[in-house]
Amino acid sequence: MESLHQTWSLFLIATSRYQDAEYAFMLIPFVLFFELPLYFVNWMSVFRYLFKKSVEAPAALPYYPRVTCAITCYAEGEAVKSTVISLLEQIYPGPIEIIAMVDGVQKNIATYQALKKLIPVVAKYSKRSLIIIPKIQRGGRVSSLNAGLSRAQGEIFFALDGDTSFDNQMVNSAVSHFRNPNIVAVTGPMRVRNARKTIITRLQSLEYMLTMQVGKLGFAKLNVINNIPGAFGIFRKSFVQKIGGWNTGTAEDLDLTLRIKRYHRRYPHLRIEFEPGAVSHTDVPENLGDFLKQRLRWDGDLWYIYSNKHKYGISAAAMGWGNFIFLLWYGILFQIVMPFSIVIYTVYMVVKLPLHTFLFSMILVYIFYVGLITLQYIFYLALISDRKWEDCEAVLILPVYPLFQFISRIWSTVAIMNQILNKGHLDSAMAPFWVLKKGKQ
Repeated sequence: MESLHQTWSLFLIATSRYQDAEYAFMLIPFVLFFELPLYFVNWMSVFRYLFKKSVEAPAALPYYPRVTCAITCYAEGEAVKSTVISLLEQIYPGPIEIIAMVDGVQKNIATYQALKKLIPVVAKYSKRSLIIIPKIQRGGRVSSLNAGLSRAQGEIFFALDGDTSFDNQMVNSAVSHFRNPNIVAVTGPMRVRNARKTIITRLQSLEYMLTMQVGKLGFAKLNVINNIPGAFGIFRKSFVQKIGGWNTGTAEDLDLTLRIKRYHRRYPHLRIEFEPGAVSHTDVPENLGDFLKQRLRWDGDLWYIYSNKHKYGISAAAMGWGNFIFLLWYGILFQIVMPFSIVIYTVYMVVKLPLHTFLFSMILVYIFYVGLITLQYIFYLALISDRKWEDCEAVLILPVYPLFQFISRIWSTVAIMNQILNKGHLDSAMAPFWVLKKGKQ
C-alpha cells in the first residue's frame, strides 16, 4: 500500500508539473507559427535587398522632373517654417513647387502669417516656389490634399504634414525611383524628432526604427508594403488623379494604399517602394495620455477601413494573392485578431492558473520578446541605420519595450471596440464632424 501511495504521489506531482509546463508554453505555438515567421520573412527580404544593393551598380541616368510638395497645415504656427525651409534646402537640381494648404484659415491665422513671412525667403532660392492656399472653411486633411492635387504642376506629388521636416537629400532619393514607370508611390523612414523628451517618446522612436524602417523596407521589397503614411507619402501625380485622389473620411492614408493595391491584379508590375535615403522627422506624443489618444484613433481606424470602407475590396481577385495573404496575415490577424487574443488569454490565465504558473508564463513570454526585439534592433543598427551613434541610445529602452508593446496591443482592443460601438472615426481631429459624417460609412 505504501508503495502504491508513493507511486500515486509521484504521478500527481508529475501531472502537476506537466500541467504547469503546458500552461507556461500555451502562448508559444501562436508566436512560433504566426509571429516569428513574419519576422523571418521580413528579415530575409531585407537581407536580399542589402545584398542586391551591394552588387548592383546604381542608376546614373539624370532624372529631375518638376515635383510638388503639398503641405497640409492646421494649427502648426511658427513650426511650419521648419517644414518649408527643409524643402527649400533640398539638394535637388529640378524645380520644387511648394503648396501650403492652410485649413480653416480664419482660426489658423498664426500658421498663415508664418507662411507669408517666408515669401521673401523663397525668392532667394533658385527653382523653388511657394503657393499658399488659404481655405476659409475647414474641410479636413483630405480636402486639403485634393486642393493641392488640383493645383499641382509637378509630375511627382509629395503629400506632407505641416509639422514634419526632411533631410536635404529626401526629394532626390525619393524621385529617383520614379524612373521606373511601374512605381506609383514611395515612402521613406520617419524618425522621431523629439525622441529624447520622455520615456514615451524614446519608446515610440524605437518603434519607428523597427516598424517604419526595418518592417516597411522588408515588406516593400516583397511589394506588399502595408501603408503609405499620411504625413509622408510620395506619388506619381497622374496615377493618383486617375484613381480620384483622396476619399473623404479618416485614415485616408490606409484607404489610399488599399485602393492602389486593388490595381495589382490588373497591373501585376505596379509597385509601391520604400527609399531608406528619403528621411523625414516628426514629433510624437510626449506623455502616455496623448499617446493613447493618438492610438485610439489609429487603431480604431483600422477596423473602420477593413470592415466598412474596404470590406468588399479585400480579395485576391482585386489585389493579387501576395497582397491578399499579407493583408490577412499582418492586417487582420496581427492588428485586429491578435490584440483580442492577448486580452482573452491573459484574463484566462489570471483566472485559471496558480499565481506562480501565471508569473512563470509571463516571464517566459517577456524573455522571448526581449530576445526577439534585441535581435531585430542589432540587425537594424548594424545594417540599416544611417545614424548609428544616435540610434545607440535606444539600447537603454530595450528592456521596457516589450511592456510598451503589450500595453499598445491591449489598448488596440479598446480602440477597436470604441470604433465598433461608438463609431470612433467620427471623433477625429483629421476633419470636422460634418465632413466625416457625410463621408462613406
